[in-house]
Amino acid sequence: MDKTTFETKNAINGPMHASLRHDSAHKHVTGTAEYIDDIREPADTLHAALGMADRAHAEILSVNLDAVKAAPGVVWVMTADDIPGFNDVGSTGQHDEPLLATNKVEFHGQPIFAVIAETRDQARRAARLAKIEYRDLPHWTDIEGAVTNCAPLVVKPMTLQRGEPEAEIGKAPRRLQGRMEIGGQEHFYLEGQIAMAIPGEDDDVTVWSSTQHPSEVQHMVAHVLGIPNHAVTINTRRMGGGFGGKETQGNHFACLAAVAAKRLGCAVKFRPDRDEDMAVTGKRHDFRVDYDVAFDDDGRIHAVDATYAARCGWCADLSGPVTDRALFHADSSYFYPHVHLTSQPLKTHTVSNTAFRGFGGPQGMLGAERIIEEIAYTVGKDPLEIRKLNFYGQPGSGRTLTPYHQEVEDNVIARVVEELERSSDYQARRHATIAFNENSPVIRKGIALTPVKFGISFTMTAYNQAGALVHIYQDGSIHLNHGGTEMGQGLYVKVAQVVADTFNVDIERVKITATTTAKVPNTSATAASSGSDLNGMAAYDAARQIKERLIDFAMRQWDVPHEEVEFLPNRVRVGAEVVPFDTLVRAAYYDRVQLSAAGFYKTPKIHWDREAGRGRPFYYYAYGAACSEVSIDTLTGEYMVDRTDILHDVGRSLNPAIDIGQIEGGFVQGMGWLTTEELWWDDKGRLRTHAPSTYKIPLASDRPKVFNVKLAEWSENAEPTIGRSKAVGEPPFMLAISVLEAISMAVASIADYRECPRLDAPATPERVLMAVERLKAM
Repeated sequence: MDKTTFETKNAINGPMHASLRHDSAHKHVTGTAEYIDDIREPADTLHAALGMADRAHAEILSVNLDAVKAAPGVVWVMTADDIPGFNDVGSTGQHDEPLLATNKVEFHGQPIFAVIAETRDQARRAARLAKIEYRDLPHWTDIEGAVTNCAPLVVKPMTLQRGEPEAEIGKAPRRLQGRMEIGGQEHFYLEGQIAMAIPGEDDDVTVWSSTQHPSEVQHMVAHVLGIPNHAVTINTRRMGGGFGGKETQGNHFACLAAVAAKRLGCAVKFRPDRDEDMAVTGKRHDFRVDYDVAFDDDGRIHAVDATYAARCGWCADLSGPVTDRALFHADSSYFYPHVHLTSQPLKTHTVSNTAFRGFGGPQGMLGAERIIEEIAYTVGKDPLEIRKLNFYGQPGSGRTLTPYHQEVEDNVIARVVEELERSSDYQARRHATIAFNENSPVIRKGIALTPVKFGISFTMTAYNQAGALVHIYQDGSIHLNHGGTEMGQGLYVKVAQVVADTFNVDIERVKITATTTAKVPNTSATAASSGSDLNGMAAYDAARQIKERLIDFAMRQWDVPHEEVEFLPNRVRVGAEVVPFDTLVRAAYYDRVQLSAAGFYKTPKIHWDREAGRGRPFYYYAYGAACSEVSIDTLTGEYMVDRTDILHDVGRSLNPAIDIGQIEGGFVQGMGWLTTEELWWDDKGRLRTHAPSTYKIPLASDRPKVFNVKLAEWSENAEPTIGRSKAVGEPPFMLAISVLEAISMAVASIADYRECPRLDAPATPERVLMAVERLKAM
């Protein structure tokens, strides 16, 4: 037997830890991947459009829809009075978010009615014909306006405290105070929000929804229709991107489509225009960070007192957990001996902000990196030196307790940073950058190396659970279904690899089917970077049950002990006999062995007391570091990213190729948040950055000219996660902070690095130019 034949017979295709392409990659590039708008519509499908408010805050005095109803093709006009159940889609149970406005509107673009017509174009045109009278009320659209007007909080704030920060701040040799403005971000998924509902008999309705949280959509549709959850089925095969924007924001479209479908007895599709999508769906939260920091002459932090105020929008949505997570990451990778942190979730008359990759963590972490930067410029040292001085320590060092009283037990940040510092040749390049700036009057360079420590788990403990369903058919083919959703991140193929690995069969045997509430109930959102952790373990549990039954069958049938049953690649050794996998499965079926199992997993160890501000909200931490070098034009404020080196910790990667892609994509998306993506509302409360023409996401040409990404191959999760892997969805996003810090260094060179430029985010060319001019004047 030659070597090739031997390896083929003794290895499977697609086990855990193997680099495998995305299961739909060939469909993505050929245009054959089926999204909701590609599904063949049933006969007589109707289309819906929103009737939106054109005031930011006003009482509704009258609504005249006669012209809307008379418009060509219009079949029905839906208002709040037509909702059979509850006019409420509030995702956190606060009942503060009506599906359709009644007496008052709270943001420009808030839905007041919906038009159902024969075509999408007819519905959209008719929606503009409404005559609505308002009485305008005072409005504010930003944090400053909310503070000035003593705006209410959309949820109860949270406070984290350890030690005696008030006393210690006054004792330390040095002290500084500052403020940082951090902008929001539009999700800009390639596939916009969309839902298609088809009515069934009795109360039944089936909805195809582009959502990260099918179970929540199920609950909301049932709530709005006033029917039991079991009457509602939600299907999600794939999304064309989500990034958190489809965790709660798909609720409106699914609910409106379902109400219309049940009322009219036919299929109804809801696909808003991109402008409307951007106007009515939530964004990343803007933050304003006010900090007061005490430190010594070496730059070691003694105490931190910071307030994280957020523009939350008009209702709660997910602002509570988002602002909580901002505080959980307000320490970044640094130990604060004495600390006091407070959130301030402010109401504004803008669309309610929502989940976005990192879920408040990037904003919290960015505030911490600004503090480090401020200290470095104050004491005249390299910011990297200050970072390393303040890192969390190893167990027993007395420097492992977070502001929320969780011990950092798995700390590898020092090793990650040291390895990247060496591999990126950071020190030599920093010296070269400083030398370049001394002789370059127009172009200035900057370089920065920043760390990432990101907690993995939902901070709402109950969400840390998952289910899965695995069937094996008589021919040995395997059907896999779980509660996770696929938005391009490669979750499906990773979980399929887990199942293939468990049975030691080729991944081609495993059929990955669409996520549906009809198969796995009560699922959590695919969010918080927990998709692979939760669903992978649930699928493993299901596969393990079936495998144990097959082993028990083989032991009985062949009369051998347990240790004599071994799953080889695509076959099973039973005693001295080796049988193909499908042969064993068929024999087990005829012996009436159950070849189906429901798996379940819940994350161990975690607990959280929000009132006390104590607990263990995270199962483990994911780490990483990035070194970025930039060039800026001091005459225009324009810049480019010359080079980025990344070393990231994903434990034992389930699929290195997929994980590297996630790291690259997360970094570029984070770079967009911090440099080019700017949300702007005018004085009437209208979002003016509402389309690709006015909102600038990064282009392929904006990526670093040299882009080196490596995984920390030595890492293995200390906790028994699936395959000892670590989450990779959100942590890479914050690697992009290195770009902002590098731009800041380039600007600081104007004043010979004596002053921190205090760049706000996004650092658009205009902001960079203004900072340059400000430092020139000093």
